[in-house]
Amino acid sequence: MRDISYRHLKFKNFTIEGFSRAAIQTFWRIPEFHLGFDLGALPWEFMGTQNWFISHTHLDHLAMLPNYVARRRMMKMSPPTIYLPENFVNLAAKLLKVWSHLDCGKFPCELVGLKPGDSVELSREIVVEAYPTSHRVDSLGYVVFHRRKKLLPEYLALPGEEICRLKNEGASITYEIKTPKVAYLGDSNQIGLDVNPIFYEAEVLITEMTFVEKRHQSGKIHKFGHIHLDDIVQRQEKFKNELIIASHFTARSTAEAIFRSVQEKLPDMLGGRLKLWL
Repeated sequence: MRDISYRHLKFKNFTIEGFSRAAIQTFWRIPEFHLGFDLGALPWEFMGTQNWFISHTHLDHLAMLPNYVARRRMMKMSPPTIYLPENFVNLAAKLLKVWSHLDCGKFPCELVGLKPGDSVELSREIVVEAYPTSHRVDSLGYVVFHRRKKLLPEYLALPGEEICRLKNEGASITYEIKTPKVAYLGDSNQIGLDVNPIFYEAEVLITEMTFVEKRHQSGKIHKFGHIHLDDIVQRQEKFKNELIIASHFTARSTAEAIFRSVQEKLPDMLGGRLKLWL
């Protein structure tokens, strides 16, 4: 039996797992890429994931940090790496230091500060890039790229031995292809989408859609760094994603109200690509 409930969805050759509800908890994992987004909670099954990318430092996105680090230490696992907006690295380190005193134990982990434009190479194939978003505190969105190298056209006809010789001599014989696999918006208003066109292009987009009902006022929603269903409706032609996961709904709306509101304004669910993560 799971200690914390979450949903999962298989898409092509990778899996998306997690749960997100505003002011409660947000956590996501893509096990095949060996990474997760946000630590508002953490199922025991996610402990083996070592790299976590934090969108911002509100409690529903970071509350599990001390527990996660302590659990890995207890299980004699290697210290994890936590990537987060650079302005919060020192505060996160102080938080772990306080918990170290409270717990009478060590909290080993690597805290890495990121700013928009930074890139993290997790492996030869997987690269994560940070993008600016718009929330009440410093925040980042992330895009996971699959990277591969292809032989330049002028070398395609050469035998393997000749290609190896050129490579050993330091010749530049390949070019790089980066495919945006997953874009993670985190908490942000519509600006976070509009200033990052790559979010509309990734194969999978995980976006917040905190408010969906007519009674919710867009002006106030945007001020506090969130998205309304109407923002998605207004931009529906921009979404080229194969799968769009909408999440982080306010706890003040029931599941029935959320489904009803979305289907009223997007009856075809963006051509069947929109999934409501409830």
